[in-house]
Amino acid sequence: MKRVNRQVRLVSRPVGLPRESDFELVERPLKSPSNDECLIRGEYLSVDPYMRGRLRDRKSYAPPVQIGDVMVGGVAGRVVTSQHPDFSEGEAVVGNLGWQEYAVANGSQLTKIPTNTRLSTAVGILGMPGITAYFGLLDICSPQPGETVVVSGAAGAVGSVVGQIAKIKGCRSIGIAGTDQKVQHVVEDLGFDAAFNYNTTDSYSRSIRKLCPDGVDCYFDNVGGAITDSIIPLLNTGGRVSVCGQISQYNLEQTEMGPRFLWHLITKQAKIQGFLVFAYADRYQEALSNMTKWIAEGKLHYRETVSRGIENAPRAFIEMLKGGNIGKQIVKLTE
Repeated sequence: MKRVNRQVRLVSRPVGLPRESDFELVERPLKSPSNDECLIRGEYLSVDPYMRGRLRDRKSYAPPVQIGDVMVGGVAGRVVTSQHPDFSEGEAVVGNLGWQEYAVANGSQLTKIPTNTRLSTAVGILGMPGITAYFGLLDICSPQPGETVVVSGAAGAVGSVVGQIAKIKGCRSIGIAGTDQKVQHVVEDLGFDAAFNYNTTDSYSRSIRKLCPDGVDCYFDNVGGAITDSIIPLLNTGGRVSVCGQISQYNLEQTEMGPRFLWHLITKQAKIQGFLVFAYADRYQEALSNMTKWIAEGKLHYRETVSRGIENAPRAFIEMLKGGNIGKQIVKLTE
């Protein structure tokens, strides 16, 4: 086993869209685990939109990454050495181990991955993104059979799962995505009823009205901005909006001024609610059990965009923020 650990650290705070030069690849000596710790060799690293917020030096629901620190991120890998009674060499685990090839972690920070589970899915459809989709739709929006569910960022790691769960629950599922390829993917591969390309339409509102002639009952918001502004007036009475992300706003140097749409919530008696998936930690197993069953039954599908090598993690992250991925963006750390 090699004795060097390659890591990606933050070296400057991005202004606007992050650049590869905001990160640095370094080599550090490999650490050994102490009591109750394990040495993990990472195999799959997750890069996600929330990480952009962690690059800002301001108070939020989680502390920012400090200059010189290893970038945060979920990793699925295997135990190399264990000093914890509950973990053995070779076991597959997942945890927030950061952008590095190896990590030493306390056993309390690790979750075992079932032996029949594909490792990469533990940071994707059967990990944080899938669980986010599950609770953000079912708990916040409570979709009912026959209702219309609209999903922005529909071809991403979260949105692609939301639209499929909506179909499983008997709803019409309408996607909004950024390329014709993504539109084709969510309709033909994932079973959405319809979708449109927001980059080629001349009117978000007209496109939504065309695909949702009976209005919108539930909206799962991954992007914010002008797309969300156009959907709120089209909500039906009693409509529900689940705010998961605002990726259209993450890299802006100056906050946009949008329409003031709150009065629509009065006339439509509608609800908008944001959420953090960690609030559902005591119910994760419910989501994983149901989604594992749906995958086995052929009702839930997934796609991964895979980059290779820890040195390419910054590029994969930046491309994900630009919409370059279909499905879950991951970085394969080992060959």
